[in-house]
Amino acid sequence: MTDSKENKIVTPKSINSFEKKFEFSDETLEYSCETNFNFEKDRFNYSPPTDSCINIGIEKLKSYLSKNKEIRLEITGYTNITEKNTSAFPNLGFARANDVKNYFISKGIPSNRFEINGEIKNNLKIVEKRVIGPISFKLSKTQSFVKAENWNEIKDKYSSTPLVLNFDSNQTEISLSDSERESMAEIVKYIDNVANSKIICTGHTDNSGNRIRNIELGLERANFAKYYLIKNGMSESKIETYSKGQDEPISDNLTPEGKAKNRRTVITLK
Repeated sequence: MTDSKENKIVTPKSINSFEKKFEFSDETLEYSCETNFNFEKDRFNYSPPTDSCINIGIEKLKSYLSKNKEIRLEITGYTNITEKNTSAFPNLGFARANDVKNYFISKGIPSNRFEINGEIKNNLKIVEKRVIGPISFKLSKTQSFVKAENWNEIKDKYSSTPLVLNFDSNQTEISLSDSERESMAEIVKYIDNVANSKIICTGHTDNSGNRIRNIELGLERANFAKYYLIKNGMSESKIETYSKGQDEPISDNLTPEGKAKNRRTVITLK
């Protein structure tokens, strides 16, 4: 069988290359497209345009989910083992799934109807630096795949042990540890599933300079974290920023090391 896409492919397709179609099904709904969401190598934002077949499928899914409240869509994103993780999440696959989820949300499907995951593969189909179809979809009843997370426990966790980002005000990027990336994944799932929830970014400074300027600097630091989160697919309306300036140090300001610890943004949940 000849696929019309083959005429556009310059690089021969590997027999073992991993590629998914845009498709989902259960006992009463089945839908499939020959195309899917594609991504540039090392990127987590999908490459437009989106095929009309995908948009038709999303409308069908939207209607189906509105009538079947117990059904959710599991979106799994994939990343090649050689790709660089440029996101705030555990792997680029998770970030891709989150980006596709946001596209579904923009079409009117509530955020609490999704479960997102990410996996690393060693044989994704890559054509001219474009990753082809690294997204899969699965319809399932809620209890079949949704973990029994206690959302209040997650909120309390980030109240007692918040996510702390340390950086200088002239930085243009934030580098996260593996544990911080896991926290980001947990935070985005909380935001998706808890109504009226918010991410709170609070900026802090050392005691250099005057207090009024440090309040301003703390807010700049909080907004820097906010826009980093937005860049990674979190809704601006879900993020609030505040500043404590120099008023709540966690270390002394007598040493460069202590000052560095005090220059931070603290992320909690509301």
